[in-house]
Amino acid sequence: MTRISFKEMESTIAQAFVRAGMPPARAAACATVHASSSCDGVYSHGLNRVERFVEYIGKQWVDVHASPTLHLALGAMEIYNGQLGPGILNAQFAMERAMQLATANGFGLVSLCNTTHWMRGGSYGWQAAEKGFISICWTNTESCMPAWGSSSCCIGNNPFIMAVPRKEGHIVLDMAMSQYSYGKLEVTRLQNQRLPYPGGFNQEGKLTDDPAAIEATRRVLPIGFWKGSGFAILLDLLASLLSGGLCTAAIDKSGKGSSGSCSQVFIAINPLAINTQEFVDKVLNETIAQLQSAVPVEENGQIRYPGESSLATRQENLRLGIPVDEAVWQKVKALAGR
Repeated sequence: MTRISFKEMESTIAQAFVRAGMPPARAAACATVHASSSCDGVYSHGLNRVERFVEYIGKQWVDVHASPTLHLALGAMEIYNGQLGPGILNAQFAMERAMQLATANGFGLVSLCNTTHWMRGGSYGWQAAEKGFISICWTNTESCMPAWGSSSCCIGNNPFIMAVPRKEGHIVLDMAMSQYSYGKLEVTRLQNQRLPYPGGFNQEGKLTDDPAAIEATRRVLPIGFWKGSGFAILLDLLASLLSGGLCTAAIDKSGKGSSGSCSQVFIAINPLAINTQEFVDKVLNETIAQLQSAVPVEENGQIRYPGESSLATRQENLRLGIPVDEAVWQKVKALAGR
């Protein structure tokens, strides 16, 4: 297994973005998020997404110089046009602004229309938790998942994130609306592995744990079957209605690649505007203690809270280096001119 230090990965990605036309400071900020995603074990939306992002810059589907502009201010809620700027930078801005509104009001909601792929959605949950805020955010996407009962893609995978700050380790849920994201399918296929559980349908319409077979049909399995399908539809509608932006059906017609011209929502809540720190700590500690006391199905198994595995992976990869697919790493180095 090839492992790369965080700094080497970060600097290589930044250089690739600069060579693609991004200003150095903006390239560095995006590179940090890509490298951090891989460091946390979300390889599909870290290093593995660099080549596609560079491609989108070249096709002018992403404006590397654009920043969000205010469209409407409604007290604790604001709506911005992302101007097709880099999705990472737009999302960081939106979550930061939501936290500023929550500081003033206890609650802040910022929505974005006309933005681009935010890469790893969990990044913005971690961003808020690091500053002590509860957060909820989500995005819509192009059609990449069948609605329940259909065999063709007609709804978005629409990642959904919730985060709660905690001194001993933030609690961060980052999930797609499918059992496995397309990024997870790709990573599993590149490692010549099978999925732990069936994640979609093959050409014969049978549930399978073969990632390549699912990629071929694009019939990923919604979480909870019809429930995940319904969840995805409502997230799409709310993202569009709260931002005045495109829904999945309209994103499909925009022709700007994965999540081009998408809509996003960022919510921040100040927990100390509602509770004392003592009460917050009590609720979190009681919940974690009960989870840890649960009887595992497998011998020596461990019950983890959302975000715990990411934190453990981060610590290991910072110590040992971040694992990379050698072919992907060589492509990114080539983009960086190294």
